Amino acid sequence: MTTAAPATEGIAPTSAGEGSSPAAPRPARRHARGRGRGWGARAELIILVGPALLVFCAFVILPVILAAYYGFFSWNGYGKPTQFVGLRNYGVILTDPDFLEALGHNGFIVVMSLVLQGPIALALALLLNRKMRFQSLIRVLIFVPYVISEVVVGIGWSLLLSTEGALNGLLDKLGLGALAADWLADPAIAIWTLLGIITWKYIGFAVILFLAGLQGIPDELTEAAQIDGASFWQIQRHITLPLLGPTIRIWAFLSIIGSLQLFDLVWIVWGQYVSSIAGTSTMATYMVSNGRMAGNYGYGSAVAVVMFLISLAVALLYQRFVLRRDTAGALTGGARR
Repeated sequence: MTTAAPATEGIAPTSAGEGSSPAAPRPARRHARGRGRGWGARAELIILVGPALLVFCAFVILPVILAAYYGFFSWNGYGKPTQFVGLRNYGVILTDPDFLEALGHNGFIVVMSLVLQGPIALALALLLNRKMRFQSLIRVLIFVPYVISEVVVGIGWSLLLSTEGALNGLLDKLGLGALAADWLADPAIAIWTLLGIITWKYIGFAVILFLAGLQGIPDELTEAAQIDGASFWQIQRHITLPLLGPTIRIWAFLSIIGSLQLFDLVWIVWGQYVSSIAGTSTMATYMVSNGRMAGNYGYGSAVAVVMFLISLAVALLYQRFVLRRDTAGALTGGARR
């Protein structure tokens, strides 16, 4: 009996690395190239992100750390703080009725800004998203108040709404003098005056943001819904609002943080003393009044730390319970790509 020759006998290998040891160094060279590309990507990241990170640390992280440090002292702002008071400043803040009142005003402004600005901005955005005459001009006019300086806005509204201002004068001319009021000093209406000014000032930003979100909704969806017999309101409820949800949630987040940090308009229109009397004080105005203006920078720094912690807590909770679905979807989409 004869044995058959191996099937591979007489057949030359197709490549030098196939089934032979000389191919072993190739993975090492591939690994070296990958390592080189990794270091290059890291260097590029450092060059691009490094300057911004340094600026962020210098103007955000470092001031927060210094404020936390100064908050443990009673300090007039000159020289090195030496009078250590521990947590006394924070105890005073959390038990001061003026601060708690200011915190309540911020909370009220947060809620009412969402309630007032959201529906109005959404209605205007839906209206301006349709083809009409002078569409671009109307968009510009709505956005103009947002780009005007807060100083100009505050001074202008303080002149218009004073007891001898243009609004009360116009009401007298129209025979509606009974409606004239002290719009800025009456505690019963001053907070609503502030909300009106805020709405007028920032409504344009919300409208532009919503219009940008509406541009991303495919027209095919609304056209298909119209063919199926859906009404205008059904289309807005079941198509437009769900797809505009991420934009609305981002705007709401920006509005909440801005309302918690509100300072400039209140300080310009009402000033240091009238704001607390009229019921329009905020945490920021309380910080400046009881910190810098009172010559107690340590106490003001402690108030700043409390404001930071409140804003951070709100931001984290909002991220956890509201924005989680949006960010998870973005990350999932990135992973799929």
